[in-house]
Amino acid sequence: MKKMILFALLAAPLIGVAADAVSNQAAAPSNAPAAQQDTAERNKMLYSLGFLLGDNLKRQLILDNEDDYKALSQGMRDSLLNKKAQTDLEKYKPQIIQKYQADARTIAAKREAEQQEYLANFQKEKGVKTLDNGAMIKLSKSGKGKNPKADSIVKVHYTGTLIDGTKFDSSRDRGQEFQMRLTDVIPCWTKAVQQMKPGARAQVVCPPDTAYGNRPVGQIPPNSALVFDIELFEIVK
Repeated sequence: MKKMILFALLAAPLIGVAADAVSNQAAAPSNAPAAQQDTAERNKMLYSLGFLLGDNLKRQLILDNEDDYKALSQGMRDSLLNKKAQTDLEKYKPQIIQKYQADARTIAAKREAEQQEYLANFQKEKGVKTLDNGAMIKLSKSGKGKNPKADSIVKVHYTGTLIDGTKFDSSRDRGQEFQMRLTDVIPCWTKAVQQMKPGARAQVVCPPDTAYGNRPVGQIPPNSALVFDIELFEIVK
């Protein structure tokens, strides 16, 4: 059982990151010979994969000093090179699980404090309107016409980020406006977009319980406050 728990902690998040890293690689134009270019691109891809794996690990673990990093990287290197482990792995698996669990609680508490501070500071900004479900909206551009209703179909552009600015989605990046019914989106959007008129643009801040709650979604960790830059183009219906 402990072995299965450990595998879930270590492997599952990393597989998703690895898949993203491989699928997002694009070969850059080059005049170098094909073999040389292939080797260089492979090295860049593997470096990028390693960087993403490290980025994922630091979101789950607290490493306090250079010795921590050296010990972790040496263990990963020995495993990848099929070397014999320098420790009794079975002995340390319970401690590894305990560390993951303790670090997860610490990281979650820190994120919660940072989010509460962000929400409180945003709420104090001039022009911010707090809606009855806790979502907040600040118009940067007024629109004209009628406001959409709770079941309207609308067409928008949006960019979504975490409070630290990490972008997790953007219709602008895809170059395609997003059309949806307001009953089919997160509660934050259902309420906030009703405050906008065609042509309006707004910053919308969603507390976790108006977004995805305790469900992880893609790059969005559980219990995340979300920030959206939304432009309303059209009320389709």
